[in-house]
Amino acid sequence: MFANNSTPKSFICGCAGVVLTDEERRFFAKHNPLGFILFARNVDNPKQVRSLVESLRETVGRENAPILIDQEGGRVQRLQPPHWRKAPPASVFSNMKNTNDAIEAVRINSRLIAYELAELGINVDCLPLLDVRFKGANDIIGDRSFGYNPEIVAKLGKASCDGLLDGGVLPVIKHIPGHGRAMADSHLKLPIVNASRKELEKDFYPFRELNNAPWGMTAHIVYTAIDDKAPATISHKVIDLIRNDIGFNGFLIGDDVSMKALNGSFDELSRACLNAGCDAVLHCNGDMKEMQAVASASSYLSDKSMERLNESLEIIKTPAKPISNDEFNEFSSRLEKCISL
Repeated sequence: MFANNSTPKSFICGCAGVVLTDEERRFFAKHNPLGFILFARNVDNPKQVRSLVESLRETVGRENAPILIDQEGGRVQRLQPPHWRKAPPASVFSNMKNTNDAIEAVRINSRLIAYELAELGINVDCLPLLDVRFKGANDIIGDRSFGYNPEIVAKLGKASCDGLLDGGVLPVIKHIPGHGRAMADSHLKLPIVNASRKELEKDFYPFRELNNAPWGMTAHIVYTAIDDKAPATISHKVIDLIRNDIGFNGFLIGDDVSMKALNGSFDELSRACLNAGCDAVLHCNGDMKEMQAVASASSYLSDKSMERLNESLEIIKTPAKPISNDEFNEFSSRLEKCISL
């Protein structure tokens, strides 16, 4: 599966700008990260992004190396107008009156997102959120959620996965086992959820329903009913629940280890994430010193992790049928019609 016949290391990282520096090229070639993630700082125009994606893959010698992005729509959208479509937030769909119309609208929206990503060579989107929304919680999830009803969240989440896969892009269900109850923004501090194990069944429901998704991402949250000490990303108990209770057997990555919810050095956090049972560590901000620490602590992918990764890449091995401008406009019109109903 891998072009250079070498096993990649179990971390995904970013880069600093719109082109790679010589130092970044040397670092990536030396450490062979599993893949890369793009942020707004890496984006200028379509030609530039395509070139950056090609450069990233060239450094590791793998033409199918995962390139990730957070292209949700709403307030989390790394690719912005005028070069790319402004996609609606998830709440737009959960607020629709007819569930079947909402399902169709989500599928079309995700298909359009996949089209734009595939045109750039991006093959993994950190979407959909399967976090059930709860009144009074921190707004870090908010309108990014498909709503308060776990059954609706699951149905719309599946439609999002289907739309992305139809366009040749792997979805990442997040944030397992559920971020919706968090009373704090995990980018800034560690949320602690004191809900009972029985209450958490509501949070788990959408993830159980989509436990056959190819990729998943953990939450930086302490769930005291499961593990009252460690957040999910570095908790063996929570990862065990994700694998054996929720039943997720896809490729599992931790959320960004540079977020303030986690406390510790980057090498300690990276080892803890992998030891807990995640397949790979995610580091996003492109800081070279931090990436060096993550790389030094990251092992090569295990046989099981390689199997999970290869199975996911097989799903998108055959390129999706391109969408013409007329078809793109037709999809967009259908989406607008669904939303307006």
